[in-house]
Amino acid sequence: FTDEEIKTLLRSVDRASPTGKRDYAIMLLATKLGIRSSDIVSLKFENIQWENDLISFNQAKTGKLITYPLLPEVGNAIIDYLKFGRPVSNESCCFLQTLPPYKKMRSGSICGIVKFNLTRAGINLSGRKQGPHALRHSFAANLLRDKTPLPVISEALGHSYTQSTMYYIRIDKETLMQCALDV
Repeated sequence: FTDEEIKTLLRSVDRASPTGKRDYAIMLLATKLGIRSSDIVSLKFENIQWENDLISFNQAKTGKLITYPLLPEVGNAIIDYLKFGRPVSNESCCFLQTLPPYKKMRSGSICGIVKFNLTRAGINLSGRKQGPHALRHSFAANLLRDKTPLPVISEALGHSYTQSTMYYIRIDKETLMQCALDV
């Protein structure tokens, strides 16, 4: 998804409801930081270092410790959800199901959240992936479009090897065209 489509997606979330507050924070984590859905649903209060403006956790997929900057927009959305949207629960995970019993969300739930909001935003989805992983791909592609070096993109995605990142960025046709020589 393009930067403009991501902006449209985020604007379309109804942040007046507790569910919308949660969904907005979740989609910011996916679009602004490229965090996997499995890591978003496992995010605990202890992983957010408010005093240092950091989010730090061991990735579910790799077990590798990763640290992200806690962007003001992301932090404010999480605070909004925690104060005005999150049900009362002893659960240590930040994001909970919206219906009782208020337990940790499942990773697959994020897929439904993303698809629902993409549709709500009116973004053309024909022939495109529509889940949270598509937002991760978009995050990587947008970094590449902004001329971010590949090792930095790999680090942002939590990859140990840049080869793993190649799957996410595939062929950026616009950048490739800049490399073409005149005949």
